[in-house]
Amino acid sequence: MNKSEKIIVGISIGDYNGIGIEIALKTFLDKRMLDFCTPILFGSTKLISAYKKNMNINVPFNGIKDVDKAIHGKFNILNLWNEEFQIDLGTPTESSGKYAFESLKASTNSLAKGEIDVLVTAPINKDNIQSEDFKFPGHTEYLESQLNGESLMILMTDKLKIGLITGHIPVSKVSETITPELIQKKVDILYNTLKQDFAISKPKIAILGLNPHCGDHGVIGNEDDEIIMPTIANIQKEGKLVYGPYAADSFFGSENYKNFDAILAMYHDQGLAPFKTLSFGEGVNFTAGLDKIRTSPDHGTAYELAGKNAANISSFKEAVFTAIQIYKTREEYKSLTENPLNVTKQKEKR
Repeated sequence: MNKSEKIIVGISIGDYNGIGIEIALKTFLDKRMLDFCTPILFGSTKLISAYKKNMNINVPFNGIKDVDKAIHGKFNILNLWNEEFQIDLGTPTESSGKYAFESLKASTNSLAKGEIDVLVTAPINKDNIQSEDFKFPGHTEYLESQLNGESLMILMTDKLKIGLITGHIPVSKVSETITPELIQKKVDILYNTLKQDFAISKPKIAILGLNPHCGDHGVIGNEDDEIIMPTIANIQKEGKLVYGPYAADSFFGSENYKNFDAILAMYHDQGLAPFKTLSFGEGVNFTAGLDKIRTSPDHGTAYELAGKNAANISSFKEAVFTAIQIYKTREEYKSLTENPLNVTKQKEKR
């Protein structure tokens, strides 16, 4: 396989008793998708054959044992296991958690080696995937442990990007976790990813407050006045267009978010609740800050839809397109920043 021909998209299966495999297969029912990329699903040919038969999803595939045997123009299945297993659609099981991790581990390893260009992960169950080898609250933390860089979870559409200063932690731990250093680090990651992955030369970023009404000058908490505001002021001294803190309860309803390239929320649901209200089914989860590119749909395993042929593929398809576009933009950014003299010469010739 000539790796330079097309962007190679690795796909992890997620929990096979959920809708992950269904939406992956249905995405590539449209043969035009193969014009954009070469997909490799990390799983089992037996598993995919069973899905095709039971759900009547007629996607031809090419079974392979090594990534470099993938064929352009085909939906490739990297066969990771041959043992027997049971499919219980709609029910999380020990087996579906085990193989979700096997798929994630193999695809992440392939991503780290550069055998695939980007990774799109189908949804996992954060409970049944837990094991001696996987003790993480989600994909983001696992990927950070396996790849280079420090991660930032971003939920995004073309018009809305929300990053999280704290991720998968209990609400009771949020306040003590937020420090000037953490805010600075997440702003830096977001700022850099907006430049290198989205080609925004001078990003404009909004930061939400932690407490109701940003604490009302200490009446409802001191963190906004004592931690968040001084940190934003220091970041502004660096020349970055970072503003806030903004009261989270009115920020999205007033459509103030449209004035910014991206928003940083203080905790998981503060960012994801408005995002999914505005964009559910169309959004993409992008893990920024790492040296490799990973995206996923903005929904979970949806066991209640599994096997009913009712799952919406829009978010998964967007995750594929987003990963491809970010890869292209990042490669172009690397080319421009690594060869500044060539860029200057090109401008002089115009």
